[in-house]
Amino acid sequence: MVSLPQKIKILLVVAKTLNIHFPELLAIAVTQSRSRFFLKDQAFVSDQTQIESEKKMRYQQWRLLVLRSSHRSHLTYPSPCSQVTSISTRSLSSFIHIRSRVGALQQSEQLCPLRSPVTTSSGSLLNSVGLRSFSSEPAVEEKPSPEATVIDIFSRLNSEDEIRKELESSDVVISQDLALKVLRKLESNPDVAKMVFQWFKEATPEELSSKSYNMMLRVLGGNGLVAEFWGLVDAMKKKGHGLSANVRDNVGEKFQKDGLESDLVRLKKLFSSDCLDNSAENVCDKVCKIVMKEEWGDDVEKRVKDLNVEFQSDLVKMIVESLDVEPRKALLFFRWIDESGLFKHDEKTYNAVARVLGREKFLDRFQNIVEEMRSAGYEVEIETYVRVSTRFCQTKLIKDAVDLFEIAMVGSSTNKPTPHCLCLLLKKIVTAKSLDMDLFSRAVKAYTRNGNALTDSLLKSILKSLRSVDRVEQSNEVLKEMKKGGYVPSSDLQSMIASSLSRKGKKEEADEFVDFMEASGNNLDDKAMASLIEGYCASGELDEALVCFEKMVEKAGVSYADVAFEKLVLAYCNKNQARDAYKLLSAQVKQNQLKPRHSTYKILVTDLLKKKIARDGGFEEALSLLPIMKDHGYPPFLDPFMNYISTTGKSTEALGFLKAMTSKNFPSMSVVLRVFETMFKSARHSEAQDLLSLCPNYIRNNADVLELFNSMKPNESAVEKPLAASA
Repeated sequence: MVSLPQKIKILLVVAKTLNIHFPELLAIAVTQSRSRFFLKDQAFVSDQTQIESEKKMRYQQWRLLVLRSSHRSHLTYPSPCSQVTSISTRSLSSFIHIRSRVGALQQSEQLCPLRSPVTTSSGSLLNSVGLRSFSSEPAVEEKPSPEATVIDIFSRLNSEDEIRKELESSDVVISQDLALKVLRKLESNPDVAKMVFQWFKEATPEELSSKSYNMMLRVLGGNGLVAEFWGLVDAMKKKGHGLSANVRDNVGEKFQKDGLESDLVRLKKLFSSDCLDNSAENVCDKVCKIVMKEEWGDDVEKRVKDLNVEFQSDLVKMIVESLDVEPRKALLFFRWIDESGLFKHDEKTYNAVARVLGREKFLDRFQNIVEEMRSAGYEVEIETYVRVSTRFCQTKLIKDAVDLFEIAMVGSSTNKPTPHCLCLLLKKIVTAKSLDMDLFSRAVKAYTRNGNALTDSLLKSILKSLRSVDRVEQSNEVLKEMKKGGYVPSSDLQSMIASSLSRKGKKEEADEFVDFMEASGNNLDDKAMASLIEGYCASGELDEALVCFEKMVEKAGVSYADVAFEKLVLAYCNKNQARDAYKLLSAQVKQNQLKPRHSTYKILVTDLLKKKIARDGGFEEALSLLPIMKDHGYPPFLDPFMNYISTTGKSTEALGFLKAMTSKNFPSMSVVLRVFETMFKSARHSEAQDLLSLCPNYIRNNADVLELFNSMKPNESAVEKPLAASA
């Protein structure tokens, strides 16, 4: 038995290895041990009750440990000497197992930012850790946040084009807020953080905020990248940004730990000079504290004036944005500073307050500000459009989002919404509770008015959104509005629309689509027609599929009808109507000189030789296809015939197959030998003997044939030794 001192040593090693406080480890182990001894001593408790109680106590210990691992408490625990009475090694091993799972969770959270963070609720915590055994319900997969998506993309990709395409396909809207959120999550990953920072600095239409610069400084300084840290400090000073106290404290601690005394002194001097210089950040903090502390009034106005600050555009913009949590006070400050003569608003400050007010609760005030700034000759900046439009769409204010889009499209080229912005807006319109085609039309007109072109990728995204809300039948309405903007769908998009409509059994809409394309002077090509027919086949509408095929042949002939015809034949075969498919093929070949594909023949022959169909005349029809295949320049398709002969085919059918193989009396000797070998392998020796008796003399006397029959041993074959034909 392990002694008490030895157990304590073991716990110390485990605590150090797992990076957990020793008192916490000790308390949990003791609690588990005591619970087990308590249950053991209760003789009056039944075995079943004892088992259930022990499970419950263990579950409570697991839950307690997970909660402590996620949010470590700094409570003072009793001395080990007053706690230890008995520690079982079983408690220790159980704890190690639990701790390892928690460690795996923590490591998973660091390596996979796409996962949702662990919450403090016991239910979601247990699901995150993976304790599914306590619940029969499946885990719900949550959509990753925009910042998690950005981190994943930049962690996987290096090419700018790949990153740009991935961001667009993920519907991520580039903004300063997103940049800050991403950088905060990359504090321990400087390489990816640098890529993200550089990308956002180039992608955002306006300068990155002081907060983003300071967050990047924290990443660089906290990871020991001293040279890059000071380089970024110089760059941000040129842009008028100051160093925050948070960066000073965190990076200063790192410098001190690494023994970088000169850098530490330089950092402290830099922060002191920022404070003395009344940096924009410091002034902003002071003004916001005054405004936020109490209701707006003469006292607030006096205290702000007493700061004796010269209000510049960037400072006013910073203050208004910092008051985002209190839009009403942000607007009061915005109005007062202009009316008091301390500052005259420009495009930057108008857009700043517009971004703050751009939400459902302050919609009227937002519209007034936008109208006022346009009257003053200022534009809605792209940053303003992106942030407010996203907010409008999230709160179902689609009409207001379209209104804002129209206003933004009137601006200069640098402030105009991008194609990606249009795509997001149109997708929101078509997936709204009710599809408002007037809003769709307005957005398309606003975008194309200045010569912007609509693209296939845009329509593809819209069609995908329509399918997601089961509105495929309204594809034609979307297409008509896009045609007004000069757009004509490519062959691939035509195929996508045709297939979507016919698969849903939307015959009228499909016919309307075909008529629309013809009226536009762009008839559906063979690929799109094949998709239309395939869609009808998939929905079980074979009659409609056949009608479409006949129309296609009537209008364009059979030159490019082979793909569509194969889809039709395959659909008939899948419905166990191979004989009807045979009749259709024979008629099209005879009447319209259709040349089916080789693969079409293979599909049809294989299905005609299925046992039941073959017995009802399918075998003879399959044989009749062999000369047609030869006329079309295709080699004969032997495998299904061999399979049929080896299983259920009669000797007379095998003879018919051999004769149908060639225009002569009999095919080559290699084919004959293959038929006999196939029958022997399937133990159809009697049928092989019957077939041999029906063959011409030169076959029966062939040395290879005789050797094959003679090689069959008595225990392998029930056939008698074949006799040579009489002279």
